[in-house]
Amino acid sequence: MLKKLGAFFKEPPIAEPIQDQEKVDSMYKHWRLRIFYACFIGYTIFYLCKKNIAVALPGIMEEFHYSATELGLLGSSLYLTYGIGKFVNGVLADGSDVRKFFPTALLMTAIANILFALAPNFVSILGLSTKMSAMVLLWTLAFLWGVSGWFQSAGFPAVAKSLTYWYSNSERGTKWSLWSCSHQTGTFLSFILAGHIAAHFGWRAAFLVPGILAVITALWLFDRLRDRPQSLGLPDVEVYRNEPVKEKSADEKKEEDEMSYIQIFKKYVLCNKTLWLLAIAYIFVYIIRFGAEDWMIMYLKNAKNIKLEDATNMIASLPLVGICGTVCAGLISDKLFKGKRAPVNLLYLVGVICAVIALKFNTIPALNYVIIGLLGAFTYGPQMMIGGLCAVESSSKKVASAASGFTGTFGYIGAFLSATGTGFLVDKLGKNGVQNWDGAIYFWLASGVICLIICTILAVDEYKKDSKKA
Repeated sequence: MLKKLGAFFKEPPIAEPIQDQEKVDSMYKHWRLRIFYACFIGYTIFYLCKKNIAVALPGIMEEFHYSATELGLLGSSLYLTYGIGKFVNGVLADGSDVRKFFPTALLMTAIANILFALAPNFVSILGLSTKMSAMVLLWTLAFLWGVSGWFQSAGFPAVAKSLTYWYSNSERGTKWSLWSCSHQTGTFLSFILAGHIAAHFGWRAAFLVPGILAVITALWLFDRLRDRPQSLGLPDVEVYRNEPVKEKSADEKKEEDEMSYIQIFKKYVLCNKTLWLLAIAYIFVYIIRFGAEDWMIMYLKNAKNIKLEDATNMIASLPLVGICGTVCAGLISDKLFKGKRAPVNLLYLVGVICAVIALKFNTIPALNYVIIGLLGAFTYGPQMMIGGLCAVESSSKKVASAASGFTGTFGYIGAFLSATGTGFLVDKLGKNGVQNWDGAIYFWLASGVICLIICTILAVDEYKKDSKKA
């Protein structure tokens, strides 16, 4: 069985090189565009099957009378499997055919979402007591949501491999930032779509509809995607664009070609100082990101005394303005800093720190729209750069998926710390049942400062390397 699966997902062989330059140009133009929009749409649909849980939780709580702590089990199950899965699936994706790997992951996510919606019906058949039935259902839902998280984690490494192979260094920042907008697009559409569906048809439909959409999209992706340019007989993208890899000499490239995957993995992932620093920095990026995404509505409502409806409208500016911040990060790094990512990370992290401080001391309700929007812009930029673009560019193409999966795992350690740390600080510092959000704000602020320090170290290292080459 495992051998058959391995053979199915195996990376396709290098095809006979196409000699006709006109044909090469035409095919590159066609496939780069096709693969880009397929990756964008596919990953957007992943988020429709991920963020729908947020709008479904009130309905689940009301129907089955679960506590907030019990419902927290659902979110934790996804964080756990998603974090581990990013690394494992990153390693698997490096040697797999993206055309099959990416759609299969989406298809399995879709099935997990559909089963999540149908789980109460299956549990009811068992004829258990009300209390026992509720407990069995909770663990069933947690299991299914964890399964969904595992397959969702395979999406990012597959896309990382595609973008690394199909776009060169000088354009990768722009293309990566444009693709990264699928995160915010999917989050926004999920809130709108799932929210509308849940309000009119119940929480189960908020999983069924995205699940069905994901099945259709997965089948479409099988047709749209292809693996590396070489699998179509096209030259390496750096060769095609006359952009030789700057970081490696001819001897280094030859040495890498002679190395096994395990040797390359050890050198460029496990023993890569830069990648480790990026991964640690990513922890603190995700503390801020998930602090904002998961806790901002409660912060505005309880600390700022803002109505729930207004707080919900304010949080919408986070992903929307975040799109602008993400795109600008890539454009600035490509056009202004000539492919250097470190200066952009530093600028954006200073913006994050300023936005958190402004959020703390702002007393004008309408201004929260602007501050939260800016927080989204400055947060999503480093999220895209540090764990994605910087990670793959600090390693080798042959382990691009593993490198992005490695940093992604650390990112979800940050997500876990954000969920538990923020809640703990709010309750711990509160008195007489009144929440105190100062600790949470300082937690996010400290995370931004630590991340800035790490990225400063990386920027200095990058400057030293460039100076030596010069």
